[in-house]
Amino acid sequence: MNAIELKDVFRVHSTPEGDAAALQGLSLRVAEGEVLTVLGPSGSGKSTLLRLLAGLDRPSAGVVRVHGSDLGKLGGRQLARYRSSVLGYADQHYGRALAPELSARELVALQLGLHGTPGRQRLRRADELLDRVGLADKRERTPGRLSGGEQQRVALCAALAHRPRVFLADEPTGELDAATADQVYEMLAELVREHRCTTVIVSHDPESARIADRIVRIRDGRVSEEWARSGDEADTIVVGRGGWLRLPEELLLRAGIGTRATARFEAGSLVVSPSPGSEVGAEAPAPAEPQAVRRPGEVVAAARSLGKRYGETVVLDGFDAEFRAGALHAVVGPSGSGKTTLLHLLAGLELPDGGTVTVGEVDLSQLDRATRAALRRDQIAYVGQQAGLVPHLSALENVELALALRGKLRQGAGSLAALGALESVGLGERATQRVARLSQGERARVAIARAVAARPRLLLADEPTSRLDGANAISVAILLARLARETGAAVLCSTHDPLVIEQAEFQISLAKLPRMGERG
Repeated sequence: MNAIELKDVFRVHSTPEGDAAALQGLSLRVAEGEVLTVLGPSGSGKSTLLRLLAGLDRPSAGVVRVHGSDLGKLGGRQLARYRSSVLGYADQHYGRALAPELSARELVALQLGLHGTPGRQRLRRADELLDRVGLADKRERTPGRLSGGEQQRVALCAALAHRPRVFLADEPTGELDAATADQVYEMLAELVREHRCTTVIVSHDPESARIADRIVRIRDGRVSEEWARSGDEADTIVVGRGGWLRLPEELLLRAGIGTRATARFEAGSLVVSPSPGSEVGAEAPAPAEPQAVRRPGEVVAAARSLGKRYGETVVLDGFDAEFRAGALHAVVGPSGSGKTTLLHLLAGLELPDGGTVTVGEVDLSQLDRATRAALRRDQIAYVGQQAGLVPHLSALENVELALALRGKLRQGAGSLAALGALESVGLGERATQRVARLSQGERARVAIARAVAARPRLLLADEPTSRLDGANAISVAILLARLARETGAAVLCSTHDPLVIEQAEFQISLAKLPRMGERG
């Protein structure tokens, strides 16, 4: 029996700039109790699919049916009842689900309380879930005292606490290190199978497929491939109506097929071959005009005997590191090890409890708030875990706005720099689209372009590839490394992503006493 059924579903977003189709005739069935992983690149329609299943959006055409209910025809109260009782939903923006004044324990127990579950019973359930994700000792902390990865785990527990019949997860481990991600996947697999919960996980992470019964890949708003995790056969390519066929990019690249191909029927098989003159891959955008490169190896920022604590929790203790011009630095470590805190201290967004943070020759701890803000405007760019973009402005306008606030939008040159930055992250053709119409992965790239355009002396990026598919993640990692080389900036990324780490000249580990060492 199918718990979820989508048939010929279209989702069109209409704006003054025109219409954009996120889903284009998508059809999909999910059996009751099945765990399905949906893979696909940024902008392919994955998050739109989840929003339709959650009843947060309605289809422009087609049918979305969950446990026999046509979600497109339900009224407001019926949808609210469906979301509160049938559904568990873990959004990419997990912070939205976490009331800042409640403890982790209270947040996980909240939905059970709304269902009338007795106090002791709901707290026992919250403790059980938090223990499964390694947060038992932090159950009394509010979200502000948890790392991004810890907040993400709390949000997952909160979405599963009431034992929903359908569970939807959008990038559930996007900001977790590999070990913690494994722990979360194991927890998800155990819980959803314990209660025969129909589950749809949307992800860029191929590791999410290991807990799935079936995997589908979507491109351009339609299912392009599907396969069973335990199957020994090759992946099944879905043939759409009218003979529409989307071949995996990896196969096309290996076959040398670029912009043109020929197809013929031969010996009972369809043979697809590269057409003469077919171009493999798009030409990489030309790098922006570099500034004068600063002296290689010059120390741009440094931490000396750095200490930071929150209440009883010591995050950094005696931390020493230097961050050099012209190099990409990767800060690694498990969730909660202090990666984001380190970036905040280097940006002057927080002050240390001990030790010093210097940018150039300036000790940030000796500056008042206004002077630190002026230093950030002139020399530092910060890319947070949340993009922080203005949704009603276009991608280009968001980058131009940041340049204007920095006083760098002069005589049209700033606009060229903004467009060049968007092209460098693969968004040149989407520059005039409003941010509200972009996918989460595209928004993440706009935030990086906004930082890149400013040509900072110190660029700080907190998990810059956590919401990007593999192709976009490697392009962003290469971009950040190239930026460091071309401009002489010190680029520092907190990351779990091996694609970023392999591009870095220096790696700083916060898993134990931090130290810096050359890669290799």
